[in-house]
Amino acid sequence: MDMKVVFPGGKRVDAEIDGFTIKTDQAVQGGGEGSEPEPFTLFFASIATCAGIYVLSFCQHRGLSTEGVSLTMSTEVDPVKRMIGKVKINIIVPDAFPQKYHAPLIRSAGQCAVAKHIEETLPVFDVGVLTESEVS
Repeated sequence: MDMKVVFPGGKRVDAEIDGFTIKTDQAVQGGGEGSEPEPFTLFFASIATCAGIYVLSFCQHRGLSTEGVSLTMSTEVDPVKRMIGKVKINIIVPDAFPQKYHAPLIRSAGQCAVAKHIEETLPVFDVGVLTESEVS
């Protein structure tokens, strides 16, 4: 996957990938305008929406209505490391949602590829500098 990051002004930083632009900005207290989500927010949104697509697919494959189905996600900070130590995802279903599908729904959300990459791999970050002529 290749992506290009551009700087459209202020504290905004946008990613361009596959014809899409993913816009970010810093919060006002961080020197930005707060016009877009911060990059760290998008990081967590990628986890929640990834789990969501697995929940959606689970329901669709079984002909289950997704009306009233949603996910919530919250985080807990590890007091020692002062970093996110736990991510909690809750799948909200209507009272009438069949109980027999609750556990499989949880397993389905647990298949989220983003979360699996975080849990199971520690990618190596290789940051370098290229001149424009090296990129062309």
